Amino acid sequence: QVQLVESGGDVVQPGGSLRLSCAASGFTFRDIWMNWVRQAPGKGLEWVSGITAAGGNAYYSDAVKDRFTISRDNVKNTLYLQIKNLKPEDTATYFCTTYLGDYWGNGTLVTVSS
Repeated sequence: QVQLVESGGDVVQPGGSLRLSCAASGFTFRDIWMNWVRQAPGKGLEWVSGITAAGGNAYYSDAVKDRFTISRDNVKNTLYLQIKNLKPEDTATYFCTTYLGDYWGNGTLVTVSS
């Protein structure tokens, strides 16, 4: 069955960095565009970033561009999100999803606090 398992979330200070990972299985990962979506405490879902199947093109929301970098390894079937210069407003649970949103992981929590 399809599985998406995120990891890498942590408590970090403002200005810090993290790399989130999403291990995919149960489908042909290299054929599927992927997204990162986040949900801040008490708020709705927010699309953060997307990447094409081969990884040649990446897309970002205005809130995170210049600080977030999405990438993928189609040999390891893993999606990544490199985050730098973390801000308190980045505090959220981060989910990886297939492009159409038909499959989601359980999320990984990022907390930005001094």
